[in-house]
Amino acid sequence: MVTLGLTGGIACGKSTVAAWLTGQGAHLIDADGIARELVEPGTPGLGAVVARFGAGVLQPDGRLDRGKLGARVFQDSAQRSALNAILHPAIAQQVRDDLHRAADARVALAVVDAALLFELGLADACDGIVLVDCELEEQVARLRHRNGLDEAAAWARVRAQAAPTERRARADWVIDNRGSLDKLASEIARVWREVRRRHPFATVAIEG
Repeated sequence: MVTLGLTGGIACGKSTVAAWLTGQGAHLIDADGIARELVEPGTPGLGAVVARFGAGVLQPDGRLDRGKLGARVFQDSAQRSALNAILHPAIAQQVRDDLHRAADARVALAVVDAALLFELGLADACDGIVLVDCELEEQVARLRHRNGLDEAAAWARVRAQAAPTERRARADWVIDNRGSLDKLASEIARVWREVRRRHPFATVAIEG
């Protein structure tokens, strides 16, 4: 089994690339989705979050209020570190468990979709890393439009992640998402051909 890490800054277009790869037959492991499952009502993860941050981060129905929690942790690095200490080990372990199950099922290609791939310590679980990248200002604009954030809040979320230069230095392939959707599709196809040249036993088909 070939394992690719798929990462990128918030609002860089990583989800679009993940959907394309899934459409081609890749087995997707969504670290961000795992993170959401770990704080569902009744889970130990949510209990630990409430114990650290208080019941004020809950909605009336008992679910986590991501907006309230995000407003706190993205403005305060100490609180963000505390949240990461609660969730990151559990997320990373679940991803590794899912990779073992995929290998047992004889999956040809597994894609670990994780915005915080490096921060989670999952780079060593991957045969190669694909980075989806764009300009910081474009990230902020997309994030404001998508999440309804003001400029300061959007910049706080962008800056909370690994610096673009660090991600680029550690990635094997970079998909440049600074243009149109047609250009993005071309970039995905280009990188996938390069992946296939390095890992010809990844039997997922490519179109176009």
